[in-house]
Amino acid sequence: MKNRVLYIITIFILILLMLPFAVNAQDKGSYERKEFVKEGDTLKYRILYPQDFSEDKEYPVLLFLHGAGERGSDNESQLTHGGELFLKAENREKYPAIVVFPQAPKDDYWAKVEVNRDTIPFQFDFMNEKPATRSLDLVMKLMDSLTEKDFVNKDRVYVGGLSMGGMGTYEILYKKPAMFAAAFAICGGANPEIAADYPKGFNIWIFHGEKDDIVPPRKSKAMARAINHYGGNAKLSLYPDDNHNSWDSALAEPYLLPWLFSLNKEDLKTKTE
Repeated sequence: MKNRVLYIITIFILILLMLPFAVNAQDKGSYERKEFVKEGDTLKYRILYPQDFSEDKEYPVLLFLHGAGERGSDNESQLTHGGELFLKAENREKYPAIVVFPQAPKDDYWAKVEVNRDTIPFQFDFMNEKPATRSLDLVMKLMDSLTEKDFVNKDRVYVGGLSMGGMGTYEILYKKPAMFAAAFAICGGANPEIAADYPKGFNIWIFHGEKDDIVPPRKSKAMARAINHYGGNAKLSLYPDDNHNSWDSALAEPYLLPWLFSLNKEDLKTKTE
């Protein structure tokens, strides 16, 4: 009898321990699994629609680009960082938006860059002016297709990403400068010269850990300086104790979403007129 009670208690405790993981998996199931096919190429992505979504309304769109560690073909790993943020009840209520998480395969990258991993920190040779990688090209075509929909507010399209996705954020802004209203980039980098082609007055929030030994923080500092030099509006947040995982701090910023969703291209046009 005593062993039976102990067994029941043990099972009960295990169920309680597993419950958060089960709820988490179920919540991420709110992101619909999709595939975008164009000219024989396929891009896997997940998409979250607002609660009570209606095609008769207009919604902002947020594109989120994952890091190198989340590449693959499972159409799941890209939700590892950031996926839960947009599932929070208060965020879904305050910021009803369409959120898109594409996934790059293991052998590709968002940004056109050669990475030398034989040194710490890594060495990066950015070639943003060259044609986009297969993955970023598909993302751009997906976004072209999505923003044609009547239920998309074309003045409120945003992009953000971390690490490899931060690099992809800088590059997609360079290649599609008229598409986005604002952006955020976490522990990324790019060739600062591309900032000359960003829209004047463009708003971007840049984050980096000062102890980052993978992508050096000077990459973000250089991009912030260049964007502001060329007439943009970059704000830079540096975390003195963070290493490369500064996305934990950045995605926990209480003002990130209020700041992002308050911006639109109409304001940008007014500033440039």
